[in-house]
Amino acid sequence: MINVTKSYLPDLAEYTRLLEGVWERVHLTNDGPLVRQLEEQMRAYLGVRNLRFCTNGTIVMQIALKAMGITGEVITTPFSYCATTNVLLWEGCTPVFADIRADDFTIDADLIEPLVTERTQAILATHVYGNACQIEQIEAIAHKHNLKVIYDGAHAFGAEYNGRSLLSYGDASTCSFHATKVFHTVEGGCLITPDDDDELATTVQHYRTFGHKFDEYYSMGINAKNSELHAAMGLCVLPKVDELIAARQATSERYDSQLDFSRLQRPTLTTGMTRYNYAYYPVVFASEQALLNTVEALNAQGIAPRRYFYPSLNTLSFLTNAEACPISEDIARRVLCLPLYPGLPDEDVDRICQLVNEAIVEVGV
Repeated sequence: MINVTKSYLPDLAEYTRLLEGVWERVHLTNDGPLVRQLEEQMRAYLGVRNLRFCTNGTIVMQIALKAMGITGEVITTPFSYCATTNVLLWEGCTPVFADIRADDFTIDADLIEPLVTERTQAILATHVYGNACQIEQIEAIAHKHNLKVIYDGAHAFGAEYNGRSLLSYGDASTCSFHATKVFHTVEGGCLITPDDDDELATTVQHYRTFGHKFDEYYSMGINAKNSELHAAMGLCVLPKVDELIAARQATSERYDSQLDFSRLQRPTLTTGMTRYNYAYYPVVFASEQALLNTVEALNAQGIAPRRYFYPSLNTLSFLTNAEACPISEDIARRVLCLPLYPGLPDEDVDRICQLVNEAIVEVGV
């Protein structure tokens, strides 16, 4: 089976050498030396000062909301993974959906300001497929209305905007290190806060570890610590990130050269992206039926693409009175991510392109 992605695994001997140290120290969790080492290396790689390594990419969004006291309305995107909406509901916030742009699928900043009310406290926007939102416009709106900005950067590790890590923007940026991501720790995530806000960084640190400050309970908190075993994986994968991105780029360019773009659409990159990380390879079909026919043809050959993101989050069954978002709803029905990962053989990419091109011709669109 060729899946939509495949986790990168480092050399087993390299990983084992780090585990041997864990066995010698018998320090498995609670801010161990490998966790601290990984945090320092990630700060250096991303060019940020305040970064905390946590258990996953969902809980870091929850901590960001909690640390900034967000409990009211949050303007957010309907085109993202369900976690982006779920964290708002879980933390007692009210998601207010602004539709997306038809070219890059990020939240449409022109639609945000009309949704601001006296109950609005924050904007939660997603850097879709590792592609930047309209950062300047979003942050100008936030400044005007005294709102916080949180970026869901689950896909954004290694991507840069105007020469800076895409994760360095906003009042908080979060990232996922799930095994499917460009950089991973098997399970994990991080929360990045502004370099000049040590108070927020300290609050995040306390919230991550049950509110502990040395042997005292300094504040409320939760268990968002990650283990030495996960950090060891991260320390093995991090030095390979640039190489992995280059491999993803080569595969993406092979798709670009062979797919029939008279019948398919690709999202555009936001102006200002100085480095893209090729997190996914999404294509948009002319109709949902063309997408479904293509999925069937690929599945028959042992190829499993995925509908990232489907459905549009404003249509989730457990929401009430969610706003209509026609562009997101339309794109969500027609977008499909094709297999993309380092090591995917060129001949398989060629075969996928041939199957896609044949399927969209057969459906007549």
